[in-house]
Amino acid sequence: MVQARIWNKEETLEREQFREIQLKRLKATVERVYNNVPHYKAKFRERGILPGDINTLEDLKKLPFTVKADFRDTYPCGLFSVPKKELVRFHASSGTTGKPTVVGYTRNDMSLWREMVARIVTMAGVTEEDTAQISFGYGLFTGALGLNQGLEEVGAAVIPMSSGNTKKQIMMMQDMETTALISTPSYALHMAEIAKEIGIDPAKDLHLKWGLFGGEGSTEAMRKELNDTWGLFSTENYGMSELMGPGVAGECQALCGMHINEDHFLPEIINPETGEVLGEGEVGELVITTISKEGLPIIRYRTKDITSLSYDKCQCGRTTVRMAKIQGRSDDMLILGGVNVFPSQIEEVLISTKGIGPHYQIKVFKKGYLDKIEVVVELADADFLDSFGKLENLNKLIKNRLKTVLGLDAKVTLVQPRTLERFEGKAKRVIDLRKEEAK
Repeated sequence: MVQARIWNKEETLEREQFREIQLKRLKATVERVYNNVPHYKAKFRERGILPGDINTLEDLKKLPFTVKADFRDTYPCGLFSVPKKELVRFHASSGTTGKPTVVGYTRNDMSLWREMVARIVTMAGVTEEDTAQISFGYGLFTGALGLNQGLEEVGAAVIPMSSGNTKKQIMMMQDMETTALISTPSYALHMAEIAKEIGIDPAKDLHLKWGLFGGEGSTEAMRKELNDTWGLFSTENYGMSELMGPGVAGECQALCGMHINEDHFLPEIINPETGEVLGEGEVGELVITTISKEGLPIIRYRTKDITSLSYDKCQCGRTTVRMAKIQGRSDDMLILGGVNVFPSQIEEVLISTKGIGPHYQIKVFKKGYLDKIEVVVELADADFLDSFGKLENLNKLIKNRLKTVLGLDAKVTLVQPRTLERFEGKAKRVIDLRKEEAK
């Protein structure tokens, strides 16, 4: 049965009411960035656009896209629309590929952030009765502190565990009777492994009811694995630092897509190749415009995430537009011999195969002029290693299923349990050796 608790009545507005709010806030945002952000003024002028040219929501497509490189080009604060003295919080990306992406918040932005996350955790089932353990890393990353403040807003008691120290995580869950776990899905699975190693059955010996997972993509097969292993009800939520952090969208208990807080985030779906705006239900790249942020308003941010939008009313009572589960990222998509492959397709096959654990690695390399792919996957049960026949049959089964889903042949390598690297944050599943080999 779908829990109908809704944090804010604005999540149930009629479509025309949403459009009225969106247009009013979009026009104000365009005025703000044109007058206060030189980067946007220059981009608007290149296109011959003035704020007064935005008169309908359909005019949004006239505006330029914002991409990750714009943050780096204006590092650290070139996209901010307020003086530094009006900012009360900074966050930043890790900067592993260069300068980090710096984001900032005014007092009003912080209030908005709490409200957005409160909506998301409420739709996932969390209330003031819950004790929530946050196993994201704290610090510059927006995930932990963002969810922290939203969970407190609904009255939940927060345990700010951060990531790592997994045995202590399990101890705190047990001693504090944690009812909600917030982490990446891959780290949640790793914690379950550790719990079993120390003699704790996560589904029977702990008190978890809710799993709020995010920070990386996952499949329905992984959701089932998480639910069965932990004995909880899991939902996904969506956000990224450039837009605000967590709180952009989240799943309710109907599990029919993530509700976007569209009175504050205006979504579009575009063809990632041409930039053409696509219609409801069509699959493409998600683009979002923030329409109520003060410190760092962003116009048409290309998220690289591949999804679709649905505007029909949800059985939970919310009327906000829903985005489908992320199919992959346009920049994570592997092209193998002309075939588009998303890691999530491979994960779906592996996790739904009996005898296979949830940990795997995808290696892409060249053999001569041809792209090749190898999938290294852990066995769930080491007993398979005692029977060559069983191993052979399992290997063939996975290869055949990958062939059916991907339309190409993949080498499959089965390895012992606990062989592959574990991750406390986002899991790194893909190793593309083709660029190295080309050097």
